[in-house]
Amino acid sequence: MIKNLLIAFFILTGLAAKAQHKMRAINELIDTTDSGWPIVKDWIESAKNKVEVLTADSAKAKDALFNIQVTTRSPMGAVVYMTGGILVDDGWIRILGSGNPKLNRSLPDWNKGKSLAQFGEASPFLLIADDAIGGFYLLNGGGLGKDLGKVYYFSPDNLTYEPLDITYLGFLQFCFSSDLEKFYKGLRWTKWKDEVSKLQGDKVFSFYPYLWSEEGKNIKKSTRNIVPIEEQYILNRDMRKQLGIDK
Repeated sequence: MIKNLLIAFFILTGLAAKAQHKMRAINELIDTTDSGWPIVKDWIESAKNKVEVLTADSAKAKDALFNIQVTTRSPMGAVVYMTGGILVDDGWIRILGSGNPKLNRSLPDWNKGKSLAQFGEASPFLLIADDAIGGFYLLNGGGLGKDLGKVYYFSPDNLTYEPLDITYLGFLQFCFSSDLEKFYKGLRWTKWKDEVSKLQGDKVFSFYPYLWSEEGKNIKKSTRNIVPIEEQYILNRDMRKQLGIDK
């Protein structure tokens, strides 16, 4: 319990530091004696779901950590610094790190222009992961609700921000060892693994009829195409406005 509170503290203090618009030097963000990585690594090694840790390029890892301004004492900082990203369930979920040819988006770069106008500023949320069907996981920085530091799921089948009531560390545990078949019930099709395993990290499946529509409730009857993830994210946000969900 105490360890989880400390982890949450490090994440929130990192977000608070960003609010001050003062960029800390990279040596202030890398903690070699008290890293969050051993916890994450232990969970990966005991994961129930298939997990692939993508290698990180040292220079890109330092750039990403500096731009996101989160210490490696936190699990998120450790993932950004130690990995190019993490693929779960044959790439169904993509957890953002510092970027890799198989997941060519770093966490800070992906957030720039979405939750961040520029690096170092306060962010209402951070996009920390996404999935193959156009769903997005966000860490609340205050813009999604009062539960600061908790993770939400921007669901493609209802276009709402669903509170998961877990921290970033809890989110990793959810990805590694929870029943993802149950969580994604009705959103997977026959032979999805074959298709998802070949999907590039900057692409998602787009469905028609839309998953959120009445006609799109049976995913096995929908037509699916591969589109850039940026395009899908913009579409989901725009549809929220058109449907009057954003008021």
